[in-house]
Amino acid sequence: MTMSAVSEQSRIWRLLANHFWQHTLRWVHGGPLFRLRPASSTPARLLIAPQDLRTADAMNAADIYGGRFLFSGHLVETQGNSPFEVRTGHKDWLRELHSFGWLRDLRASESRVAQQNARALVDDWIRLCGNRHSVGWETPVVTRRVMAWLSHSPFVLEEGDHDFYRRFLRSLARQVRFLRRTINETQDGVERLQAAIAIAAACVSMAGQGRFARQSLRRLNQELSRQILADGGHISRNPRALIDVLADLLPVRQAFVAQGLEVPQAMLQSVDRMMPMMRFFRHGDGKFAHFNGMGSTPNDLVATIMAYDDARGSAPVNAPHSGYQRLVCGQTVVLIETGPPPDAGVSLEAHAGTLSFEMSAGAHRLIVNCGVSGLSNAAWRQVSRSTAAHSTATLDDTSSCRFLAEKPFGKWLGAPVISGPVDVPVNRSDDDTGTRVTASHDGYLQSFGIVHERDMRLAGDGTVLDGMDTFRATGAARSRDYALRFHLHPQVKSSLLRGDTAVLLVCPDGEAWEFDALGRAIALEESIYLSDVYGHRRTFQIVLYGSTETDSSVTWQFRRTAVARLSRRGSTKFDETELPLDDE
Repeated sequence: MTMSAVSEQSRIWRLLANHFWQHTLRWVHGGPLFRLRPASSTPARLLIAPQDLRTADAMNAADIYGGRFLFSGHLVETQGNSPFEVRTGHKDWLRELHSFGWLRDLRASESRVAQQNARALVDDWIRLCGNRHSVGWETPVVTRRVMAWLSHSPFVLEEGDHDFYRRFLRSLARQVRFLRRTINETQDGVERLQAAIAIAAACVSMAGQGRFARQSLRRLNQELSRQILADGGHISRNPRALIDVLADLLPVRQAFVAQGLEVPQAMLQSVDRMMPMMRFFRHGDGKFAHFNGMGSTPNDLVATIMAYDDARGSAPVNAPHSGYQRLVCGQTVVLIETGPPPDAGVSLEAHAGTLSFEMSAGAHRLIVNCGVSGLSNAAWRQVSRSTAAHSTATLDDTSSCRFLAEKPFGKWLGAPVISGPVDVPVNRSDDDTGTRVTASHDGYLQSFGIVHERDMRLAGDGTVLDGMDTFRATGAARSRDYALRFHLHPQVKSSLLRGDTAVLLVCPDGEAWEFDALGRAIALEESIYLSDVYGHRRTFQIVLYGSTETDSSVTWQFRRTAVARLSRRGSTKFDETELPLDDE
């Protein structure tokens, strides 16, 4: 057994031991013993309701009133029964139901019927699931429900009787107590940080919580200091984490201000660091780059969060702690992943995309990663995490990271990264002629004895992106086949030129770019774009094939050529004659 295999096995056993230890503690702190303990005192009243920044859809209110609940791609019709009595095998559907995020949709309808329906559904949950439910009492679900109940309490409680008000507060206090007892056993990363935010929100929102306030704020400060990196990124390296954390943290900060309380210093510093990183990951069209679990961008939520940005300066270009680089020249933006995968404990959504990049020109994205499927489907999640789903190089169709297999331990641990790049050196230089970034990773070193290096330079006017990928063999490494992939955005039209040695790329507004690799053969193959609000979309990818023995270095270039005019026929299938280019 090789040293790398021994290291992987050791890491798996540590993860497994930690899982069962946390599972045992969760059973002790939040299981039957928790339910047998007498209820704690009920808060006298609610003092303030933190704002819900997430987008609502009032059209869903009619479906919910009619007993039709569409969550996570699954539709369940209750046939006049309470949804909390329905037995369904879709756990993601159950999680959304018990999280109560749909209260914002009922509230947005601004109707008395929706308000009465919301109150009835909350009362149903208290009656049917208030003490026990296998999914409804998962810590992340309790976190989302506490935040939803606090935020929409004015809507739910208005016109309700005193008995319902007491039941509501008693159940809310019980759930907050559950979070306090189980937060240490919550999945590390965003879930644990959101639980700390929910506990802090409850302390500032409910009366009589003074004895818990200091402990709750100390825990929130601890999690923020640990999880938010010095450059503003999150330890999971997932851009989506910034959106999810800020969507909860900003309303709690505002609640502190509204109550005349001193805002914790760690909260202020974390927000100040995260806001620039929100701008860092955005392309010219406002969409986030698809790295490490980031799917389609929630545009409305991002716009709401960015409205809280007081500085509103330019985006940073170097995020060394998070492991990303941003190249900006003219109207062209290039984002490169230049970091190793995160720690195994926070890598359940991490991708094998080291040295992958995305590129946009103005308001149009040209090169992308495939992103993350919005469907609740394990197979698509596995595909999206592979190196082949990213705009970078693969060796022998193998990913640069290894994920824990489903059997025998995956059913308990999920699919964290158990091995991957460790050493990812980065060099960056900026001058009047442009920006150059050189980075390498050793993700293939243990398996194949090869180090992948990528050298990229964006010209000062943003019209040329030069790149070179090198595969450096170490020791007695054997020859390996590689594939260099550049996934195209679905809106980009592509066609092969000059005997399949160049590719013409045309944006929706007619702006044209040309890709070539110094005369070597280029393949234009089908691909799939997963991170789209309309579902999966067919697209294409540029692929360069070679062997590390004969072609250990590949030079390529994207060059803006001119503005193309589509043919009068409006054809989407075109060749060079259908896309005449104007002189620049």
